[in-house]
Amino acid sequence: MTDHAGAFTIRAATIEDGHALAELHVKTFNETHGTWPSGPNYEIRKWQWDELFKTADGTWFCLVITNREGALIGFAKGQPYSHPDHPFFSGELNKIYLLKQYHRLGLGKRLLAAAAKRFISMGIESMLLFGDAQNPSNHFYEAMGAEKLFAKNGEFHGGYGWRDIKPIADLGIG
Repeated sequence: MTDHAGAFTIRAATIEDGHALAELHVKTFNETHGTWPSGPNYEIRKWQWDELFKTADGTWFCLVITNREGALIGFAKGQPYSHPDHPFFSGELNKIYLLKQYHRLGLGKRLLAAAAKRFISMGIESMLLFGDAQNPSNHFYEAMGAEKLFAKNGEFHGGYGWRDIKPIADLGIG
């Protein structure tokens, strides 16, 4: 496989990314989950991102990955997390998406590592994410050391957790 690492950059998202983030969010969501007739559209996603950037108070972050041309191809958003059902986790990676054409290039690992580093810089050393139990990317989370989180009734609904994110951050690829 060709090393593409130099062709991609991970950086913090800015308010100026709002338009491109909204478009990317719709496209990657639909690639991952299928197109929903009543699913989130560009206008909804743009409003959501605009609202987030209005409250850029350091309690959340969004990292974007760009290609050589500077176009956004993926993103990860995280925030602190506290819930009695999952007391071992202090960060929530509530969004991580990468355009399908960029899968299998190691970019998801780089983005996950960068998110773990950002959490650590916030004093957060564990994280979880809640996704779709049928998400085709679930194998990626498991390969990256996540444990499945089961509901009290034993069912799996798509939750994954890392009790220690230092190994991910230390991959040297974030």
